[in-house]
Amino acid sequence: MTVLNGQCMCGAVSVTATSSNGSIGACHCDQCRRWTSSMLMTFAAEPGYAALGPVKTHKSSDWAERAFCEECGSALWYRMTTPGEMHGHTQMSAGLFENAGGNALRLELFIDKKPEGYAFDGERRQMTEADVIAAYAPTPNEDAQ
Repeated sequence: MTVLNGQCMCGAVSVTATSSNGSIGACHCDQCRRWTSSMLMTFAAEPGYAALGPVKTHKSSDWAERAFCEECGSALWYRMTTPGEMHGHTQMSAGLFENAGGNALRLELFIDKKPEGYAFDGERRQMTEADVIAAYAPTPNEDAQ
């Protein structure tokens, strides 16, 4: 696996990360579309990634937070904060890295929320809102831990 170096739009935040699976996911949920004015494209980052500079985080749901550059607002990552197996799992914004770190688009999340005005060519796994919630949202037992 290759260590990738990237930065936000203004260059105030530098990021180092390694893609854990070589693929990009595109999320069409309401929050990602509001955050980026489109879909958020990310790759799963291996533990040990680093970000230097003015990073701010926002608790965007009961199970996750989003990070952004305090200076220019560039989306940096989406991280799971809920207890359990997914805790700490981080999706790094692909746009921070040259050529998205060489990763390929292999997954679309919240496909049933995607606006009609755009679509990607090719085949990839597509998950609906119900699929995503079932796979990643905390269960009541995890919340009690």
